[in-house]
Amino acid sequence: MKAGSLQELGALREALRRRQAEDRAAAERERARREAEAAQREAFARAVGPVHALPDRGRALVSPPRPAPEPLQRQADERAALQQALSDEVDVESLLLTDDGLSFRRPGVVPDVVARLRRGQWSIQGQIDLHGHTREEAREALAAFVRESHQQGRRCLRVVHGKGHGSPGKRPVLKAKVQRWLAQCTEVVAFTQASGHEGGAGALIVLLDRRR
Repeated sequence: MKAGSLQELGALREALRRRQAEDRAAAERERARREAEAAQREAFARAVGPVHALPDRGRALVSPPRPAPEPLQRQADERAALQQALSDEVDVESLLLTDDGLSFRRPGVVPDVVARLRRGQWSIQGQIDLHGHTREEAREALAAFVRESHQQGRRCLRVVHGKGHGSPGKRPVLKAKVQRWLAQCTEVVAFTQASGHEGGAGALIVLLDRRR
């Protein structure tokens, strides 16, 4: 036999011995793992005591559907930004055109729109009642109401601010403020005092721009 063949045979034997040693080591590790698991099960059984499997009642484990995520923080940020953007100091007449001091329209909106709004040509699609609100509560509620109504495609709204019968001095505290706030809402194109059966001096009928 040639020397090269003897060397190859020796290398094969050495590789075989290494493989057998590795297999024995792997088997030893597996045996130790199984013994450890058996010891753990035995210790658990001693600690818990006798246990019995529950009868199979054929019930399926159904996970309830998860609610859709809501961007609560973004919504809160938007409400805060809207609230801060509506100032009490804005001169309404600098933003809107007036016809009789009770109706308002943005520049470019023809007077006929206000007349049609007063006559009730647009059906009222939403209402908010600000009775009992503080100034800050009313401002936040009105801003959110206008924004959400516009997003939902509503055009005509009624905003009830009250006549002030329950306020000190019997004066409508929110009336002028609501007019200023509405004037600063870009969604609002016009508003007018409501007719008698719609609330009269205690309410405004508001027309929103078409949703873009």
